[in-house]
Amino acid sequence: MTAQPVVSVKWEDLDSIEFDRLRRVIRQYRGDRTLLAFDNFEMAKALGLVEGDTEPKHPTLAGILLLGKEEILQRNVPAHEVAFQVLKGTKVEVNNFFRLPLIRIVEEVMSQFQARNREEEVMLGLFRMGVPDYSEQGAREAFLNALIHRDYQKLGAVHFQWYEDRIEISNPGGFVEGVTLSNLLVTPPRPRNPRLADVFKRIGLVERTGRGIDTIFEGQVRYGRPIPDYSRTTEDSVTVILRGGPANLDFCKWVVEQERAGRTLSLDALFILNELQYERRINISRAVELTQKTEGDVRSTLENLVEYGIIEAKGEKKGRTYHLAANVYRTFGEKAGYVRTRGVEPIQQEQMVLQYVQGHGKIKRGEAAELCNITVFQANRLLTKLWKKGQLLRKGQGKGTYYVLPG
Repeated sequence: MTAQPVVSVKWEDLDSIEFDRLRRVIRQYRGDRTLLAFDNFEMAKALGLVEGDTEPKHPTLAGILLLGKEEILQRNVPAHEVAFQVLKGTKVEVNNFFRLPLIRIVEEVMSQFQARNREEEVMLGLFRMGVPDYSEQGAREAFLNALIHRDYQKLGAVHFQWYEDRIEISNPGGFVEGVTLSNLLVTPPRPRNPRLADVFKRIGLVERTGRGIDTIFEGQVRYGRPIPDYSRTTEDSVTVILRGGPANLDFCKWVVEQERAGRTLSLDALFILNELQYERRINISRAVELTQKTEGDVRSTLENLVEYGIIEAKGEKKGRTYHLAANVYRTFGEKAGYVRTRGVEPIQQEQMVLQYVQGHGKIKRGEAAELCNITVFQANRLLTKLWKKGQLLRKGQGKGTYYVLPG
């Protein structure tokens, strides 16, 4: 839609001030500097913002959205509107609505974002490192995504809402065909408005690879915060929630230290490590769900982290799980956390089972599983091992099987 010329609008209806703003953005964000050598018409033509070499020259819808005068925008794109709101409890402290050219809106919204985005300083050796409430790159990319992917035929504003514990960014129009919550991270870029997306890439505002979604997710996980939440997305709108709250400063410092030591952590690795902060353990299926990658890719990432000494593996095959290594727990000041996570060693499990049988006379699989905090399958292997070593006798059959001391 944004590639279509609007015949009711003329070249003269575009605002020369917005051309100056466009050039400033190209310089600031290191966009395609070859565009700066062109005059206004040549630059608009190169970006697909105008059609026709001779009179009449008609701007495309993308041209109007980026460069149109306010009255032209309101008359020709009535659905275009952006809201920046700050909400505390049930009160709306800031409630600004904009119907301006897109780049001007981006500057207005990001200026208000920067004014409210506090930063905590932590020491990393001799250097100070700033840890913000929200990643500016991640929040900007999420907002630009909303502008690029919104349905300009649907009424309703793009919302940038700042709550006390989160930011919510939403836009009219659901995911485009082929994009779902389960493939969001891996599906090829499919913008609803390719012309607008291409312009934003060329002027440097968004990630040129088209993988801006990675920037949004990395902006959360590298500060130890929950991953972006798209679960409230519907057929009619896309909503992303960026959770705030205190950053995990130890985790932030540790990530930077790994990078300085030459251990580049992939986004998938950060997903896994971020999960381990909250859940302590992770298995293959959960890692596949988090990263949306194949099982082979996930195994490779996990084993690389094991090789680095960052995580450790426990169990085999389907029962294999991973947890943070002891040195990482020490870095985070959680020495006891390693013991709790790693659990009881096999030799200790054997002694616990034998002591239980001494006290209670017998033990079943379920009782051994509960005693050692392991699965029933693992408990069966443990009891079978003790039986083969002659330390226990097996009695009964099937579900009635139990174990006693010999003699």
